[in-house]
Amino acid sequence: MLPKYNDSLELLEGVRREQLYQNLLVQLKKDFELANVPINIPLDISPEELKSTIHEKIYFLIVEKFPEYLNLLYVVDISESEVKKIAPSDVVDISAEVSFLLLKREWQKVWYKAKYSS
Repeated sequence: MLPKYNDSLELLEGVRREQLYQNLLVQLKKDFELANVPINIPLDISPEELKSTIHEKIYFLIVEKFPEYLNLLYVVDISESEVKKIAPSDVVDISAEVSFLLLKREWQKVWYKAKYSS
C-alpha cells in the first residue's frame, strides 16, 4: 500500500528511504517538460532543495504564468477537487500546498511503476 505523508519534506525523505528518489526526479523533469515549464532539477539535488525549487516554481507560475500553472496541474494529473480543498490564504501558502500535491502525485506515479512493472 502506498505510504501516507503529511508534508513535502516527509514525503521526499520517505521516497529516498525507499530508494526511488532518482525515479521521482526523472518523473518531475519529464512532466515539467511535457507541460512546457522549464525547471532546473539536478540529479544530486537534496530533498530540501527540491522542495524549495518546486515551491518557488509553483509560486512563480501562480503569480506570473497562470495558464502554464493550470497546464502543469493537468499534465501531472492533480485533481481539481484536491486543489479546491486548499484553504484560501496567501499565494506563498497556496503554492506550498500545491507543491505538496504535485510531489504526492508524482510519487504515486513512481511508486506504482516501481511496484507493478517488475
